[in-house]
Amino acid sequence: MDRLRVAYTLEQCWGRVPGGTAVAALEVARELASMPGIELIGVSGTHAAPPPEAWNPSMPMCSTAGHGARLYAQWVFLGRPTVERVTGPLDIAHSTSLIPCPAEAPVVVTVHDLAFLHVPDAFTRWGRTLFHGSVRAIRRRAGIVLCASTATMNDCERAGIPADRLRLVPLGVRAVELSTLATAVDTARQLHALPERFVLFVGTIEPRKNLARLIAAMALLEDPLPLVVAGAPGWGEAVSALDGVDVQFLGFVPPSQLQGLYAAAAVFCYPSLWEGFGLPVLEAMASGTPVVTSAEISTAEVAAGAAVLVDPRSSTDIARGLTEALGRTPELVVAGRIRAAEMTWTKTAALTVDAYRELAG
Repeated sequence: MDRLRVAYTLEQCWGRVPGGTAVAALEVARELASMPGIELIGVSGTHAAPPPEAWNPSMPMCSTAGHGARLYAQWVFLGRPTVERVTGPLDIAHSTSLIPCPAEAPVVVTVHDLAFLHVPDAFTRWGRTLFHGSVRAIRRRAGIVLCASTATMNDCERAGIPADRLRLVPLGVRAVELSTLATAVDTARQLHALPERFVLFVGTIEPRKNLARLIAAMALLEDPLPLVVAGAPGWGEAVSALDGVDVQFLGFVPPSQLQGLYAAAAVFCYPSLWEGFGLPVLEAMASGTPVVTSAEISTAEVAAGAAVLVDPRSSTDIARGLTEALGRTPELVVAGRIRAAEMTWTKTAALTVDAYRELAG
């Protein structure tokens, strides 16, 4: 088969917090658009306006009935409408998040994580209901499941998805032009009035990201540093600073500004309780910033020895990791850049096309 016509779901771009699933879907789509033999048709719900500029798909889009939670419920629990109703005939339907679209064509689903199985209290009741239903629908519909990490592959198999349908497709990161990095840092400092030296966290502010323990860890440092938090509010109780800890909340920072923010930080800390991959780890490494992240979850797999690993449930150990990273900065910068250079969106897209052709062939 020379040319594949692929429906590509992008409803998450309109979400209140699009997050890593939207970043990955758009980056892979950008690579797929330059590859011969692939025709992508974006699919979303019906929306009154396009998503914010940072999440606006650069491809033809088809709108189906409903949007957001309503559309997801229809897809998961009712199995309708099929994407062909708005796209016409297809060779492949690719759901780029955990919500599998109904389709007559063979279905590929990207699963970033099954975190709701590990930290259920970090999700709303509706979220848990939807995601359990999604896994059941994936077992029925998906011909191939693309997993961002080995940890996610193992979770999928434990959740009853047959191992012969699982493919490891790690995510990537854009290369950083070192010649432009100083300018990006200057811009970030001017836009956000950043401290001279600081610890950085980037991610949606929700219980799973473990920000409260990171703030507690900052209070334990012998040489106190401010903490800068870049991320949109998710859900759960508001996170606030502790006495003696200087925390600067930036809110949502557009992806185009993150590179300078990463590069300005003395260290990047990502002590998440559970991840399917952990894109911010790679983004920080690509920008030449030492990284502290969680052991025994996928972020350790992503770091591949180029970061300091900590127990995310121990503020004391997070503080230990921050101190260690600050003392090993030159070594970690080099190791991180090498690791980031190995992980490209081009590779992610190539593996995705392999799955398309395997299933369509």
